[in-house]
Amino acid sequence: MPTVKNIPGPYRFFFCSFDCYEPKHIHVQRERMVCKFWLESVMLSKNHGFSSKELNLIHQIIQSNQNKLMEAWDEHCG
Repeated sequence: MPTVKNIPGPYRFFFCSFDCYEPKHIHVQRERMVCKFWLESVMLSKNHGFSSKELNLIHQIIQSNQNKLMEAWDEHCG
C-alpha cells in the first residue's frame, strides 16, 4: 500500500492497489483509526474511529494537498 510522503501531521495517507477501479480517493490512518476520503470532491466516504473534530482537520489537510494527492493517485493507478 503506497504511502504519500511529505504531508505534515500524525497521519499516514495511502492507497490500496485493489481500489484503483474506484473513483480517486485516499485512505488516512492514525494508530488504529482509519478513514477514506474521495479526492475529486473532497468528501468523507468511510470512518472507523476518528472523531468529528479530527475528521474536519483531516478534510482540511486533504484540501490543502489535493493536487499532490491526485497526482500520486494518477502515478499509482494510472
